[in-house]
Amino acid sequence: MSVSLLEQLLRQTPVITDGAWATQLQVRGLPIGVCPDEWNLSHPEAVEAVAREYVEAGSQVILTNTFGANRITLARQGLADRAVEINQAGVAISRRAAQDRAKVFASIGPTGVLLMTGEKNPDELEATFAEQARALAQAGADAVVIETMSDLGEAMLAIRGAKSAGLITVACMSFDSGKNRDRTMMGTTPEQAAEALSDAGADVIGANCGQGIEGYITIARRLRAATDRPVWIKPNAGLPQIVDGKAVYAMTPQEFVSYIPQFVEAGVAFIGGCCGTSPAFIAAIRERLGR
Repeated sequence: MSVSLLEQLLRQTPVITDGAWATQLQVRGLPIGVCPDEWNLSHPEAVEAVAREYVEAGSQVILTNTFGANRITLARQGLADRAVEINQAGVAISRRAAQDRAKVFASIGPTGVLLMTGEKNPDELEATFAEQARALAQAGADAVVIETMSDLGEAMLAIRGAKSAGLITVACMSFDSGKNRDRTMMGTTPEQAAEALSDAGADVIGANCGQGIEGYITIARRLRAATDRPVWIKPNAGLPQIVDGKAVYAMTPQEFVSYIPQFVEAGVAFIGGCCGTSPAFIAAIRERLGR
């Protein structure tokens, strides 16, 4: 994806992205605890159905089912040797669903490794992200979204890995900690994240997951004030309740989109949803924006 194409997308903001993926796959039979990314190979029709429903709901940008498809994370499922295959299948699936109606921003999530423990060194993590990004780029992703990051150091390594593949890069932290729930698990503030991620070369700065939509209004404003890059926001549908061992989100699409005008006012360039959201939420966003 070229910068000019990014600029083209941003001619009408906010750009509508998609919603949650894992819970939508679970609705289609994915057992809890089973690797969602592997379904790109074993259940591609189910994965494509999720992507297609988001496009039909109004998503201008959809992600890929590759959040946990880095070699380190896949190794825990005995799938490390299929990392490239899984990533490329994920892009192919989303591209089939998108056709010419939406852009495909491939998802890159954290490795689950804390740099401070020394389990892996920075070079190993960067190489892992670079391998994933190259596979995504070769499969035709328009851009990548590095998301749900809590460790700023890992996020910066992921940006470097993505940029080595020549991809436009969105970098998102998850703010869910601290007295005001305005810090990452590692204590990073929105201002610190915006500065560091911008300096690392991210083309778009954002936040996702971690907390409900009402909490991300202030986060969005602070990110917008701290960077000249476009801001990407994908909040959860409120906070979940645990019912029979499962996270249940009570917020309705109508409640969710009641906050959308505040994000528009804050200058958010990309808006969508994370945990607890669905195609119904995306359709409600589109309606609220009058599109």
